[in-house]
Amino acid sequence: MKLIVDENIPCAAELLAPLGELHLMPGRAINAAAVKDADVLLVRSVTRVDEALVSGSRLRFVGTATAGVDHVDARALAGQGIRFVSAPGSNADSVVDYVISALALAFPGGDGLDARRVGVVGCGEVGSRLLRRLRAFGVECVACDPFRADIPGNGPLERVLDCDVISLHVPLTHDGLHPTWHLFDHERLMQLRDDVLLINAARGPVVCNAALLRCLSERPQMRAVLDVWETEPQYDTQLLARCLIGTPHIAGYAADGKRRGALEVMYAALEFCTGDLSARSAAAVLAPAGHVPAVSTWQEAVLSCYDLRSDDARLRASLVAQPAERGASFDRLRKDYPQRREFSAWSCSGVTGELGRQLRALGFSG
Repeated sequence: MKLIVDENIPCAAELLAPLGELHLMPGRAINAAAVKDADVLLVRSVTRVDEALVSGSRLRFVGTATAGVDHVDARALAGQGIRFVSAPGSNADSVVDYVISALALAFPGGDGLDARRVGVVGCGEVGSRLLRRLRAFGVECVACDPFRADIPGNGPLERVLDCDVISLHVPLTHDGLHPTWHLFDHERLMQLRDDVLLINAARGPVVCNAALLRCLSERPQMRAVLDVWETEPQYDTQLLARCLIGTPHIAGYAADGKRRGALEVMYAALEFCTGDLSARSAAAVLAPAGHVPAVSTWQEAVLSCYDLRSDDARLRASLVAQPAERGASFDRLRKDYPQRREFSAWSCSGVTGELGRQLRALGFSG
């Protein structure tokens, strides 16, 4: 049996090597020639899995160790009789941590998020968890997701546009009743508050990058935090220069989330190939990260455990690369991403009073 696996999927050698011939490859290098004689393919979001990739192959199983599946044509796989699995929700908490770290940076000081309204666009695994944490913290939130009538406070997008913060968590779609490609185009961006903080940790083309650059250039109070870019792995260096924070598509890259997604699809592959359900005990759970350091504010606690300025600095440092090499540099930042832990891996058991309540609301373990 031959397996093609994205080299950024952790634990692959540990779990999958016993199945047969294991090949670890860069995700963008996985092509039709590579998978033609493979039985199993495991990818992340940078590999486009469609009919052109799988047609004529002997693939029987495809898995993506990601929550998002817009890079996979599930219909094409079904037409070829190929089993497909994904990892919904696996890195949702990692992305929520990213957004909360951005809020800690953008709103320091005693008042913090007091009197701020946060609009959440897209209430799937990530958006709904972000809403729960922020509302538990005490933040007024407005939600928009036409597919989630069950979400409290859900309404039309127009209600979100006047919020102090807008955080995007939608899949990338081009058709249907509610397409999200360029959902935030120039016209919609111009409807936002002059001092809005716009966070995109969804998919790059949900925001028209050229229009955002124009708005940031014309409205100096407007701030943006971008983890995703319209032309990844290439990105607009002028737009990065205008962003409060820019990172290389790593919002969901906490070790906990990556491992959770990887194990989910690899267990499914093992069960599909062998029928053996006992492999789920093969990989140890990550140990707790430790205790939250002694701090006086929730912002300090958040940034002591995950300060996304370090991710921003690494991306800006990569600008020394020649333009032709920038995409490879972007991918290296993802491949060599340093270990980061989700807030739930950090204990705040010794923190009492209002600060302790705030930290537990934000996702730290009690």
